[in-house]
Amino acid sequence: MNEFILQPAVYKTGLSQNLLQLLEKMWINDNKDAIEYNIFSGFGNYNGGVRFYSVFKKHIDNGGKVNAFFAGSTSQRLTSKQLVERMLNIGCNIHIVNRKRLFHTKLYGTQSKDKNSLIVTSGNFTAPGLSHNVESAIYLTNEIVSKIGFNWSNLKESVLKQSWDIYLPSVLDMDSPAWKLLYDERQEDILFEETQLMTMILILGHADTVRIMASPGSTESKGSQYFWLSKDCFDFFPPLTILNERGYKTTNSCLINLHYTDLGYTEYDSRVTFEAGNNVDFRLGTGKFRNKKIANQGDMAVLTRISEHNYTIRIFKNDSDEYKQLKPYAATFIGHQGKMVGYLTNERLKKEIKITIPNNKEFELLPRFQ
Repeated sequence: MNEFILQPAVYKTGLSQNLLQLLEKMWINDNKDAIEYNIFSGFGNYNGGVRFYSVFKKHIDNGGKVNAFFAGSTSQRLTSKQLVERMLNIGCNIHIVNRKRLFHTKLYGTQSKDKNSLIVTSGNFTAPGLSHNVESAIYLTNEIVSKIGFNWSNLKESVLKQSWDIYLPSVLDMDSPAWKLLYDERQEDILFEETQLMTMILILGHADTVRIMASPGSTESKGSQYFWLSKDCFDFFPPLTILNERGYKTTNSCLINLHYTDLGYTEYDSRVTFEAGNNVDFRLGTGKFRNKKIANQGDMAVLTRISEHNYTIRIFKNDSDEYKQLKPYAATFIGHQGKMVGYLTNERLKKEIKITIPNNKEFELLPRFQ
């Protein structure tokens, strides 16, 4: 079915809430007979592809192709080395078009023997572009695509005929000019815009809190302590480049520095994990809350990002004033047990809710867990 969306959850004509869900519909659900998947995007980063790396790999291993065209520049942060390297290792065909001015388009689609599907959108193949940026997208199935005469093979042929600087990167030659057009997501001096400094509001469920409320040594206390997060928070965490591959059930992780405000110390290298092959969701390791009896089902966790890798977390009980002020921001349900999630800017959190947030320098001086 053809669909239109204006994300994040502003307007939709079908079931999909954002571009990420449209891509899931197109690449996973609707086109089992597709021969080629296609991506045209001016920007691209590693977390933009995390949901689909295992999907691409399985498609390629079954004889299909994945073709991607991204913009590159020696002076702008357009497409990342980590994204391109991962896609090349999977077996994707990657083209880098020099300069954003020449390549600002965003198109996604599939091609089979006699059918084409097409998504035309403003959303780049980046984590924010797929979920939380204000973007529009229209998904056109073969009936409409054929009526307008669109064909992916013809489009790719026309692009390659242009007098543009197009490079084909290879993992066998990491010193080639193509890699000079890509930026490194691992750089520590990443400057965040104010709009990127966000806070996640999470209404906790039973699975989040059972080990927190358990007594030491009890049966309920056993197992890993996580907070289960929403399925589309790719743009809230650093690149998930730590891999644990088990066939197509890849686990993607990153490490963050997490200050437990209620406990008064910071745990460095807390793990955030996204499982692409099982539940397709995120979980945040919060082991320091175990047995602390600090959060029960229905209470609120407030996770604040203050830089690329530094975060704070605090708990508000469901009868607190802060809970009442922040609850309206958690407007999206997760699962079927009352868990909800939402976001607001750090600036609003400080000004309207009067919550103190350390800056990056202050964070470095906070006590560490020993």
